[in-house]
Amino acid sequence: MKKKILITGGAGFIGSNLALKLISKGHTVTVLDNLSEQIHGKETTSSVLFNSIVGKVNFIQGDVRNRQDWEKAIEGQEIIVHYAAETGTGQSMYEIEKYTDVNIKGTSIFLDILANNKNHNVEKIVIASSRSIYGEGKYECENHGLIYPKERNENDMVNGDFKVKCPLCNLNAKLLPTDEESKIHPSSIYGLTKQAQEEMCMIAGKSLNIPVVAFRYQNVYGPGQSLSNPYTGILSIFSTRILNNNDINIFEDGEESRDFVFIDDVVDATILGIEKEEANYKIFNVGSGVRTSVIEVTEKLLSQYDNKVKYSISGNFRLGDIRDNYADLTKIKNDLGYIPRVSFENGISRFSNWVSSQKIEEDAYNKSINEMKNKGLLK
Repeated sequence: MKKKILITGGAGFIGSNLALKLISKGHTVTVLDNLSEQIHGKETTSSVLFNSIVGKVNFIQGDVRNRQDWEKAIEGQEIIVHYAAETGTGQSMYEIEKYTDVNIKGTSIFLDILANNKNHNVEKIVIASSRSIYGEGKYECENHGLIYPKERNENDMVNGDFKVKCPLCNLNAKLLPTDEESKIHPSSIYGLTKQAQEEMCMIAGKSLNIPVVAFRYQNVYGPGQSLSNPYTGILSIFSTRILNNNDINIFEDGEESRDFVFIDDVVDATILGIEKEEANYKIFNVGSGVRTSVIEVTEKLLSQYDNKVKYSISGNFRLGDIRDNYADLTKIKNDLGYIPRVSFENGISRFSNWVSSQKIEEDAYNKSINEMKNKGLLK
């Protein structure tokens, strides 16, 4: 059945790709987005993401912190996909008011409207959560079995030891895939706000009898990703540095890793959540189920661009960063039939080919790093 779907943050990377796929399936899509300069640049007319949806969606330029913008956007909508959020882990550690204002207050206004306006047509909510809510995630200790370590010790990292330790005996712990039942203990303000968004929607949805689906996305990448945002997205940040012939500083020992999931797989998973009743009131990991180190990412990008830019492994680290994480996908495979189809090898090739066709963006990475240094968050 064709639906009227609102995507907040729908001019962003995931939102715009989701909008286009939903339109191709016959749905009617409305987008509420503030066209943040950090994502879209100073001139929105040159934003690849925004231009991809212009004329194809009902576009509302507005802010999720504004009740009137929410009321206008929600009117007549049957499904709400809530993506609008500030998303940089490192930046969240010093832009604390902004992150809580946008992510938590913005969500609270939306839910307050639904709770106090019984004439709305909303029948399902999809909320974008994040792997960051797990903190360091799920590990195993040879002495104590299954553990959920706290943030790493700063003194250890200053001394070049970046391994995750058992909180009981301080031995190096073995990484396990993180499932949805794993302990929630975010190590950044961003992660905390995503946890709040997820839980607020779940609690309110049950109270209002509106099904909610939460997706804990891993590191999403692919063509269309913002190349001008120096605060999030290692693939786009490193690509911009490479194409500006700037050397790359790899933090820690380079063996830190993430689960990189291609945008097409993320869109497919999200649509399963929209369309399937089996998803209602459930939480799902969305990833590739594979961990890839930062060194691997760097070397693959340099190979793709055939660039001789050098990289160094500096031992620098950011407070709030996790060491490793990759998703256990058992639940989403069993309940929704989701299977990631794009390997990292294929995905990074498609991504880098797209990047090579774009205008080279100004490299603002050093600006973001200096901000963290000045705040005492980069060691």
